[in-house]
Amino acid sequence: MAKKYLTLNDVEAYKKAFQLSNDVWELVAHWDYFAKDTVGKQFVRAIDSISANIAEGFGRYHKKDKIKFYLYARGSLYECLDWCEKAKVRKLVTQQQYAHIYTQLKDLPYLINSLIKYTNDKLDR
Repeated sequence: MAKKYLTLNDVEAYKKAFQLSNDVWELVAHWDYFAKDTVGKQFVRAIDSISANIAEGFGRYHKKDKIKFYLYARGSLYECLDWCEKAKVRKLVTQQQYAHIYTQLKDLPYLINSLIKYTNDKLDR
């Protein structure tokens, strides 16, 4: 029987973060130049950073290295919550768009923390 190895696309935190980054990209792409150049660029960079750091951590060999990148992803997530609030207050997103992004962002800390715990518990080094 062949051994099944975990792949990046098996990681729920990565899949959710990747999808959300594409949702935010599509949204910001339609903003006017000023909004895009100020809030938009920062929001997209921060939200892209969540899945990118999960991917980088997944590719690392040592447990501490993996966890370090998962913690960076979690930090970027909290930055995104701030950008999401700013987008709402500055009327760059509708209430429905805000609710979608906010709900996804609020689910991610649990998934990232679970990934950290799994990595800490299951890997030897």
